[in-house]
Amino acid sequence: MIKKKGRSIELFFVDGTPDGMVTATIPFQWSGHVLVTQRTQLKEAISRPEAQRTGVYILIGDKDGVTTAYIGETDELKKRLTQHASEKDWWDVAILITSGGEPLNKAHARYLEHRMLADAKQINKIALENGQGATASPLSEAARAHMEDFLENIYLVLPALRFDFLSEQTKDDSPAAPAPTTFGAVYFTFEVPKHGIKARARWEDGKFIVEAGSLARGKWSSTAQHATYEELYGELVDQGVLQVDGAHRVFSKSYVFSSTSAAAAVVSGRPASGPKSWILENTHQNYGDWETSQLQAVSGDEGI
Repeated sequence: MIKKKGRSIELFFVDGTPDGMVTATIPFQWSGHVLVTQRTQLKEAISRPEAQRTGVYILIGDKDGVTTAYIGETDELKKRLTQHASEKDWWDVAILITSGGEPLNKAHARYLEHRMLADAKQINKIALENGQGATASPLSEAARAHMEDFLENIYLVLPALRFDFLSEQTKDDSPAAPAPTTFGAVYFTFEVPKHGIKARARWEDGKFIVEAGSLARGKWSSTAQHATYEELYGELVDQGVLQVDGAHRVFSKSYVFSSTSAAAAVVSGRPASGPKSWILENTHQNYGDWETSQLQAVSGDEGI
């Protein structure tokens, strides 16, 4: 497995404040440029040079109580955003994506719009106002490869700006998918015999992944207030990651969790301690003790 190299994302707070306009670039590695603006600063945003360019954009806001996005492309961002300001009253944040080097053309922008819209629908983390799928412009093989690289960097930058609706957290471990690299993976299990639940997860490359086929509680069962984990359980049901399997739910895909406790809570249907719940496969050692042993091993190596 080729390990990915570290990358540097440069964020610039245009107004000197974190709640104002922000630009994001990847110096020396990407010609792309991302500008995030609140609707209240739209006048200032469309006065900037990048607003004169061809590009793709995302509008985000609350529509009828649901967080919603609209993904589009245009020859001139300034003109299109001005139009949306008068026709769409629900959005309050705009993301403008352009190229600071060789400019994007109309075909590039339509290709990016098509791919981003298709991915947003598949990932299903946010409601979309787009009525129908965008049509991709035909591109040469070389141009498609270039736009796929451009898209990969968009998907790297957006989560750094706290927009993760285009970040796929499921992992395709199906036989038809490329064989997952499990070199160095460490496996854990979590069982709740009373409810017939058994889940298997792996720690791999710093990620905690509950594997497809693992069983989870049929519904969220805790009366304790824990909005974060309860909402996560509901999101995975809505996204089709957790599907009905008799009295239980089953992971239809492997899913990357942000913590072992989040994984344990979704599996058990109630808040749970991940470090205590997940047990190193074929041992009696829990995740917390395993983690401690790993940290002590590092400290021991440094002392040599």
